[in-house]
Amino acid sequence: MTVYFIGAGPGAADLITVRGARTLAAAPVCLYAGSLVPRELLAECPADARLVDTSQLNLDEIVAECVRAHEAGQDVARLHSGDPSIFSAVAEQMRRLDAAGIPYEVVPGVPAFAAAAAALKRELTVPTVGQTVILTRIAQQATPMPPGEDLATLGRSGALLVLHLATRYVDRVVDELLPHYGAACPVAVVAMASRPDELILRGTLADIAGQVKGAGLVRTAVIVVGRTLGAEQFRDSHLYSPERDRHVC
Repeated sequence: MTVYFIGAGPGAADLITVRGARTLAAAPVCLYAGSLVPRELLAECPADARLVDTSQLNLDEIVAECVRAHEAGQDVARLHSGDPSIFSAVAEQMRRLDAAGIPYEVVPGVPAFAAAAAALKRELTVPTVGQTVILTRIAQQATPMPPGEDLATLGRSGALLVLHLATRYVDRVVDELLPHYGAACPVAVVAMASRPDELILRGTLADIAGQVKGAGLVRTAVIVVGRTLGAEQFRDSHLYSPERDRHVC
């Protein structure tokens, strides 16, 4: 058997990958994060599949479900929201499976920041304006940030920042970024990206905190900060330039 960590995407059920949907449809056991994964995806599971909502389970209990399936020779579809590569708590599960000798694979999904960019109709990297995107979060009591990864330090780069799990602390975000980006820097907040209740807030570092509080956003949102959000006058990419020699690899 194999445990398949599947990125379920940012929210819309049809944004799961073809591979993810096929894997889900073939697995007799599905462990899913009930508070984040769209319920419509469970319809892809076999009719007799064992469905386990992990939203109220701890790590030991989740791994115990995988061990149980392993002993029964049953594949497991482990559904995570977004993409397993970032902020998914997959690393500690993999470590436990390694220790238990249980094989696993990862099926990537559409990450929240990509869905947010699509909702904003923006390319996050723009020629001559910004070519770097930093995906990060801010320190909280439960999970501190490693040394050198605090928001003030990252902000010195001037790169476009995508902050996950940060809307509850929007005042801190603004205070730490203002010295580096300035009050007029474009900011967008996308909540529930790709879902029917998607909400987009657009503003600047000067007014975004008030908008976030007014909308009552505390979770399931990303904050995007950077100049590329407002870029209009920029040089065309060399990729499609008529001056490019297309005979050179």
